[in-house]
Amino acid sequence: MHAYAVQDASGLLKMDAMENPYRLPAALQAQLGQRLGAVELNRYPGSRLDALRQALARHAQMPEGFGLMLGNGSDELISLLAMACDRPGATILAPVPGFVMYAMSAQLQGLNFVGVPLTADFELDEAAMLAAIEQHQPAIVFLAYPNNPTANLWDDTVVERIVAAAPGLVVMDEAYQPFASRSYIDRVARHGHVLLMRTLSKFGLAGVRLGYMMGPSALMAEIDKVRPPYNVSVLNAECALFALEHAEVFDAQAADLRAQRDALLPALRALGLKVWNSDANMVLVRVPGEAQAVFEGMKARGVLVKNVSKMHPLLANCLRLTVGSADDNAQMLRALQQSL
Repeated sequence: MHAYAVQDASGLLKMDAMENPYRLPAALQAQLGQRLGAVELNRYPGSRLDALRQALARHAQMPEGFGLMLGNGSDELISLLAMACDRPGATILAPVPGFVMYAMSAQLQGLNFVGVPLTADFELDEAAMLAAIEQHQPAIVFLAYPNNPTANLWDDTVVERIVAAAPGLVVMDEAYQPFASRSYIDRVARHGHVLLMRTLSKFGLAGVRLGYMMGPSALMAEIDKVRPPYNVSVLNAECALFALEHAEVFDAQAADLRAQRDALLPALRALGLKVWNSDANMVLVRVPGEAQAVFEGMKARGVLVKNVSKMHPLLANCLRLTVGSADDNAQMLRALQQSL
């Protein structure tokens, strides 16, 4: 296997990792600096984590009877779920192509991983998913909602049939929820075996590394047993609390990025590319010829995107583009057009 690699973006417009292009306004930077300067770095994390859990529960409108668990990004939560469900012969199942950490967490923990291919248009293959669930009886089914790298939401009727068929946990991974047209939060309480996972990375705090997971309290208490102590630092927690106190700033940024995405889609189609609709802050496109050549051409013109064409056969000649500011998107479009 290979370690998770981060592309070198030195001197490039970074459009490969679905990051929020906007920084905090200067006044809020100063306020946050004062807050962080007053944090008791000599103490282990304590009651501020409880305050953060409460603030996130309010922000997400968490249902009654649910508990909330914090992670060092969603990646840690995915790993902890694999650890919690690691019994002999256990299987993790997810549609593919999808987020690479589902398969990696299974591999590292010694679980089986079953990837069920999507349809050619990146929809859930209901019959194949249900057959795989029946055959493998997975301990966990991961459903990214919307999916990465395809950026689409699933058909809700199909999702409910998968949830009903699953013998173990179903994890709805809503990493891109700030950009999505709908959420599973209003349905999660109907089921005793469904967990909902989110992250503050796409909220605008990718550098803070803070994810959270919600589910029935008794179930969350069991998963929490494998969480290492003090897995979230006091600095991470204070940054997150500060951001939630100023949620309107980040909401406005997300609204702007949704608008930029809606303008970017037709501009990409005007270049003659196959472009899939998006409910995230990324767009998947299929380019003519070799995706690697277009990727290298864009990089030579100062724009770094993600070449996903080798991740799965269904992604042949596909690039994943981050949605950025109007200026960023214009520069990316120019580089793409000149590289085709």
